[in-house]
Amino acid sequence: MDAEVWLKRSIDGRRLVLVAAGSWTAANANAIERAVDAVIRDKPEVAEVRIDIAGLERLYTFGAWLIERLRRASDASGLPTAIVGVDARYKVLLDEIAVANKKGGWKPLRERPLTEFLMHVGHGVSEMGRDVVWQVNLLGDLMVALGRVLLHPRNFRFTSIVHHLDFVGLRAVPIVVLITFVIGAILAQQGIFHFRRFGAENFVVDMVGILTLREVGVLIVSIMVAGRSGSAYTAELGSMKMREEIDALRVMGFDPVEILILPRMIALIISVPLLTFIGSMSALAAGGLVCWLYGGFAPEVYLDRLREVVDLNTFQVGMYKAPFMAAIIGLVATVEGMQVEGSAESLGERTTSSVVKSIFLVIVVDGLFAMFFAGIGK
Repeated sequence: MDAEVWLKRSIDGRRLVLVAAGSWTAANANAIERAVDAVIRDKPEVAEVRIDIAGLERLYTFGAWLIERLRRASDASGLPTAIVGVDARYKVLLDEIAVANKKGGWKPLRERPLTEFLMHVGHGVSEMGRDVVWQVNLLGDLMVALGRVLLHPRNFRFTSIVHHLDFVGLRAVPIVVLITFVIGAILAQQGIFHFRRFGAENFVVDMVGILTLREVGVLIVSIMVAGRSGSAYTAELGSMKMREEIDALRVMGFDPVEILILPRMIALIISVPLLTFIGSMSALAAGGLVCWLYGGFAPEVYLDRLREVVDLNTFQVGMYKAPFMAAIIGLVATVEGMQVEGSAESLGERTTSSVVKSIFLVIVVDGLFAMFFAGIGK
């Protein structure tokens, strides 16, 4: 079809009048685009442009964009342009197209590096304060829920706790044993390698025993639980928050803290000390194996030396830390899960934040415990 059929041009004095007709849809895209290109290339000596679309039969997004292209081309040439004859059906479409893909006439001023840094620090401190408030509130809610369960034992969700014990504890045993075994073997091998220079191979047993039972065992297990179970708790609670299941529990008169969070916290507090004990034994066994195969220690010598240097206090220090580590992991994981908003991006961010914060706090608390026990001489 002739281009004039789609877009008729006429000059009325100092005004260029463009009259659109037909169906400006994707089916006629090639012909309409050629007509528009021809108008844009032709630049008559006029003072203004009027685009009349009253005669359009149908107008789809493609056609609306071509009309907007005509208007922008005229504006770029410095000619005032008006679109007239707009049907009420197409007004919203044309308004949306008019604001699309426009380049801003100004650029925001770039903040100074120091200002940006201070803003990030302030934002981080503010987030930290909110997290502390959330965790304190959740701890209080947990105490209230635990009190209700103790007063009304029938409300105790034993099945849920057993399920979480299986997930957090039993299923984590293989990976805990494997990782702690490797860590114990590395500690023993490096100790033998370096102590041998000074003829002090016997002190490797001291290092492996004390370091494993006091620090490494509980720390490695806590980090693994934070990455494995803490992230799972955040994702589970976050998904339930996104699907409004937590709100549904409240509507039905149930306390989400008592039903969802308390069983998870109890399971963590029970499982982490048990995993710490298993992991510590695995690391000690690995240390003994390396001392035997690499250092030439007979197993009996290793065990005798271990009994001499490791006492009950050494074992207790690591076990005392484990429930606190579990509580920290549970609080952080559940708080992050309850703060998930209604998007998959928010769920991913909160899950990542849960793991990072849990590991950071576990390491910090382990350092505080180390200073505390050193201060009391234990």
